[in-house]
Amino acid sequence: MKDVAQRAGVGVGTVSRVINDSGYVSADTRKKIERAIEELGYTPNELARNLFRNRTGIIGVLIPDLDHPFFSAFARETELSLYKLGYKTMICNTVGSSNRERDYLNMLDRNMVDGIITGAHTLHKTEYANRKHTIVALDQDFGPEIPIIGSDHLYGGKLAAEIMIKNGCKRIIQITGIAPNVAANDRHTVFEESLKAHGIEVLNIEMEWNKFDHQSYWDAAKEAIEKYPDADGVFAADQPALCYMHLAIQAGKRVPEDLKVIIGPSICQSCYEVSEEVADAFVAEFGSNRKDQLLMDKGNGKYQLDLWRANELVFADAGLEPGQIETAGLCTCCHPDLLFSHRASHGKRGNMAAVLTLGGKNHES
Repeated sequence: MKDVAQRAGVGVGTVSRVINDSGYVSADTRKKIERAIEELGYTPNELARNLFRNRTGIIGVLIPDLDHPFFSAFARETELSLYKLGYKTMICNTVGSSNRERDYLNMLDRNMVDGIITGAHTLHKTEYANRKHTIVALDQDFGPEIPIIGSDHLYGGKLAAEIMIKNGCKRIIQITGIAPNVAANDRHTVFEESLKAHGIEVLNIEMEWNKFDHQSYWDAAKEAIEKYPDADGVFAADQPALCYMHLAIQAGKRVPEDLKVIIGPSICQSCYEVSEEVADAFVAEFGSNRKDQLLMDKGNGKYQLDLWRANELVFADAGLEPGQIETAGLCTCCHPDLLFSHRASHGKRGNMAAVLTLGGKNHES
């Protein structure tokens, strides 16, 4: 910095104000300093700058397992959003270990970051209390002092139960992984209560807490199908639900004859504007003869895309009949009070769940 000051003919303090953008410097003087920085190839010390500003420009993000599709997507979108806001991201993968989560949390809280976002959930809420840095929790209740970003699980559980009731299911498997502090527990509670109020039997398969590996999903699905072979419905997160469906096919369940598809809430055509590039990709995939079913041309290279219809066409091509395909008809962008929308919430995300209804001999669903 002294060399820059000498080259520009100013004091070190003036150079510091320009580098840190911390005070008034005339336009002419600023140009001299910037020219000197360029000529000398000077690179400001990032650590020193951050100490001066009392910030690091880094946000720590705790992830329970980067191998899990949801959390890898969450990490990616969080990094993209923070970068746009001028922050760098430090990803800490706890792999479901309470010791790793505690070590990372303590490390981040020792003045290494400006804030912490946590999606990990092996520690008790007391270990997150009284931290120096701001903490935001993903779908976990750590108490009133820590903000939580999550889904409306009560509504989600109620909606899933209504779908099961509508499709005449009588014995429903619920695959859960109950954990402390996790708001998603409410989804399973209200789901079970709603079904029992209608005299429907709920058969619980509880996964080991904080297990996100693929083998655990397969094991839970295998236990469910072996223990309750006559069940006619499954309520689970997407991965164990898909594992169950695969094993159900192997066990002789007919797909698609015994399968009913529910296209869940997503952005509607009126809210989903896409570029010509995206529109062309959909036409290439679905064929020009289906363009009018999917796209509404707004002009100027902009289109409104119907994702609901796109999903219906995918399932129809797979062999499902119209009566086996149902659309929830609920737009995530139109209902930000109930659901998450990437566009409406500017990148914030929530959890997803899958509902399968597998019919027996006397069931249409």
